[in-house]
Amino acid sequence: MISKENLEQLEPFEARTIIEALRKGSVPTDYVSFFTVGRENWLTLIEDDLEHYIAEGGAKVRFISGDYGDGKTHFMSVVRHLSLQKGFAVSFVVLTREVPIHKFEIVYQSIVNQLMGTFEHNGIRNLMENWMNHLSSEQTEEDKSSIEERILKTSETIRALSGMDINFANAVISLLNYRLMPLKEGETQEERNAGIDILYRWLEGNKVAKKELKPFQIFEVLNKTNSKQFLSSLIVFLRYRGYKGLILLMDELETVIAQAASVRNAAYENVRLLIDNTEQAEYLHIFFSIIPDVLASEKGFKSYDALWSRVRSVGESSRLNYRGVLINLHQTPLQEKELISLGTCLRRIHEISYRWQAGDLIKDDLIEQICMNQKRMGLLSEVRLFVKQIVRLLDMAEQGKSPEELDLTEHVLSSQREIKQEKIEYLQPSWDS
Repeated sequence: MISKENLEQLEPFEARTIIEALRKGSVPTDYVSFFTVGRENWLTLIEDDLEHYIAEGGAKVRFISGDYGDGKTHFMSVVRHLSLQKGFAVSFVVLTREVPIHKFEIVYQSIVNQLMGTFEHNGIRNLMENWMNHLSSEQTEEDKSSIEERILKTSETIRALSGMDINFANAVISLLNYRLMPLKEGETQEERNAGIDILYRWLEGNKVAKKELKPFQIFEVLNKTNSKQFLSSLIVFLRYRGYKGLILLMDELETVIAQAASVRNAAYENVRLLIDNTEQAEYLHIFFSIIPDVLASEKGFKSYDALWSRVRSVGESSRLNYRGVLINLHQTPLQEKELISLGTCLRRIHEISYRWQAGDLIKDDLIEQICMNQKRMGLLSEVRLFVKQIVRLLDMAEQGKSPEELDLTEHVLSSQREIKQEKIEYLQPSWDS
């Protein structure tokens, strides 16, 4: 949980941004560390994996399972925050209508476009620009070499990197030359810019005509067959740039269940492909978020033999294994004291947001009562439900309605109906083509 000191540094606009996002059932990326409460066992062992396995050359896949409202997306955001802190590059991909898992090329494009690291903004373009700007300005008093000599030396190093695909290497080296070398005689800046755009589109996994790539000695475009090479080469380059590896977070895979059989099969084939990529990969960790039905339903993984043969053992045991492939959030809900701590944090953020004294009306014992009421109804694991209740209660109190007039049972049922409607909309088929 965020420290009291850091919480007090929030500006009203920042606080309101958090509250507005919580009403919609999410936490803003920039403030995810404010809500890192509970799940310590899972996070401790994920941190251990990152430091002592992935960073040493390991690769693995894990599934984050939980019902709607159990906090899967938030948990993935915490993993993203932790991974960046540990020196990894991260890509967080939400599988939506615009990024359907059954269209692998689009998923790959999203992976490289959502790439995050120590550079500003997201995406492989910003990664490359950051690197090239650094290269062009790194000359020291001891190193009087020209930019041409530095580019030549760097090009030789990139080509010699173990595991680097020649096409990927040629794209990076060509980009380096086009961005930093002086114009050749008769060459225009427009021609140079056009070449740079072609190279970036290729690196982003977009379709580029082979005749446009030939001058750069690039002879392949992205497809399922060479996707492993593309991903491996990206990781090799990230390692060259000082990152410890790549963490892929694939959120909302469960929406596939509601799709037509042909779409589901194509989607599950791509999940299988990503899992297979880790079998011989290095410095790679992939997380998929799912709901329990993905493992139990006849429309889930078991409907596609090629995938089911690889994951059938996931979730078979009823006992928790914190080092296992399955991260089961539903079986490891927040404890009462953790929810209460979260509630008091929300109260202070609401106070800062709307410049009022929430503690005068929403006292600690009321927050505890809401928690206990949710527990009695068998809903303690539903963090989203608790958050919605607290935010709605704070909204009503800030507008002058006394908490004493509140029927807590009706309050939780209203929040539950709202979440149920969100879940229906969330799981509706939306990309059957």
